[in-house]
Amino acid sequence: MNIMNKLKKINKNVLGVIILVVLVVLTMWMILKDNDIASVWQAMLTLQPGWLILACFAAVFFVCGEGFMIWYLLRKMKSKPSLLNCFGYSFVGFFFSGITPSATGGQPMQLYYMTKDKIKISDSTVALTIVATLYKFVLVLIGIFMAVFFNGTLHKYLKGYIYLYYFGLALNAVVVAALLFLMINPRAFRKILIKCEHALVRIRILKPSMKRARKLTNIATEYNNAVMAFVHNVKPIIATTVMTVVQRMSIFFVTYCIYRGMDLNEKDIVLITVLQASVYVAVDMLPLPGAQGISELMYQTVFSTVFAGALLPASVLITRGVSFYLPLIIGAVATFIFQLTRNKFERTKEDKELEELREIANG
Repeated sequence: MNIMNKLKKINKNVLGVIILVVLVVLTMWMILKDNDIASVWQAMLTLQPGWLILACFAAVFFVCGEGFMIWYLLRKMKSKPSLLNCFGYSFVGFFFSGITPSATGGQPMQLYYMTKDKIKISDSTVALTIVATLYKFVLVLIGIFMAVFFNGTLHKYLKGYIYLYYFGLALNAVVVAALLFLMINPRAFRKILIKCEHALVRIRILKPSMKRARKLTNIATEYNNAVMAFVHNVKPIIATTVMTVVQRMSIFFVTYCIYRGMDLNEKDIVLITVLQASVYVAVDMLPLPGAQGISELMYQTVFSTVFAGALLPASVLITRGVSFYLPLIIGAVATFIFQLTRNKFERTKEDKELEELREIANG
């Protein structure tokens, strides 16, 4: 990759971070502008350390849960990555998802580092596709379940955001349908992959290359074989679905930890979990880095009768800090370590091709 491409990549990542920082500052201002900062700070200090530690554990478990599923699926495909590396891939994905709109940057970077670690692109793609599909699928199931059995509760607490909730649920359902289509119809994946390569050649982003075309065709064929193996053995998919449910619930549990940590106990765990899940369903697909801004605004409306006075802005700051910024910081560290350790190895011709594939993934 030449110097201009390196600069372009760096500029794109820096721009994403800058946009996120600007959104964070604006969000903080919106949360605190009508509140007494001293009172909010005092409210934050009431949080019991034990519950805070449990909340942090739940947030880290949420990201590591994805890493465990990646490790589990790759092992089923005879790849043998270390569990620690898979945790790293998950945190890298969280970081890049957090600084890119609609979380589009996470999986390409996961795929890049997995391939750098000599994991077959087809295996990596299948594992990441299954994890992403089940991640959305479980969220849709949770969203539908709440819409059916907690409809009154949602209307009561979400108020005007109820329409955003149904919109988010519909968007996630569409994404699940598209991902399932690619999984059960690998030929469509092959056609899409080849057409994308042809399109990039036509608009002169890539130079014509028969070798690259063959490589992409081989990847598509291997992808097809890996998917068919799972189609004929659904036990790993069922196991991963159960893992995804546990993983999803862990991040919803963070808010309950903050609630109890502030010595509140009037609301039960079911209500707190349903309300936090409704926020995730609504904002998950919005084109904002980390759903920054809208998550906090919706949280304040949804939990306005759960946390009183200064406890409300204090809870949103702590909950968001634990569930989003803590994994984001760990993800930034993981990305730095991955980049540092991988750059120690001499770049071969194959490594240069991987750089090209990353450029394709990043557009």
